[in-house]
Formats: sequence, structure tokens, C-alpha cells
Amino acid sequence: MATRYYITLPDAERARGSDVSLSFRAVSAEGFAEELQTALRDDGLFERWRAKQPEPDEVDPSLGATDADASVHGEQRDLRQDLVVTTSLSGAVIKHRLRLLAGSGWELRDVTAA
Repeated sequence: MATRYYITLPDAERARGSDVSLSFRAVSAEGFAEELQTALRDDGLFERWRAKQPEPDEVDPSLGATDADASVHGEQRDLRQDLVVTTSLSGAVIKHRLRLLAGSGWELRDVTAA
């Protein structure tokens, strides 16, 4: 069952993870949406992060889950970026990917059934 997550990046410049090699590179709502959608559809971001862990084989494999049908729509409103994520992935996976990409520079506004 798909879920819709409403996410805001209040300050695009601060929506960056602590590791620049895993972090958002985008500057527009559409760019953020595209990068997040890619991070949800394939495990590339997860695998890069996992390889950097002290014990990669001990990382919970459920964090690497993907959803080939995940979609993300981005829209700029004033200075903030609003993202709407539609996916069957768990909230834990969404939060993990967002922490890698945006650090603490994001807010979860609402969650609804899709």
C-alpha cells in the first residue's frame, strides 16, 4: 500500500547531509525531487553509505529497500522547497535517505494514504 509523505526543505542551502558525497547537490525543487526519487528507486545511495560504515556487513539490510514505483514531485514556495513523496517504502527508510541527503534540513509535514 502506497503512502504519501509531505516534506519541506525550509532552506535549500542548508538541506545537505553531513557527508558531501551522499548529500543533495540540487538547488531547485525539481532537482531535489529528482535526487530523492532516484534514492528511493534504487539502492545506490544506500550502498555508498553502507560501504562507509565501520562494519558494512552488520548494517540492517532493510534500510536498503527500494521502490521502483516511487515518485517525488517538487515545488518551490517562497524560499522553501516542498516535496510530495508517494511510495510503498517504510517511514524508517524514507527518514534514513532524507538524513543522508539533507541532514537535519528537512521537515515531515504530513503523511496520508496515497
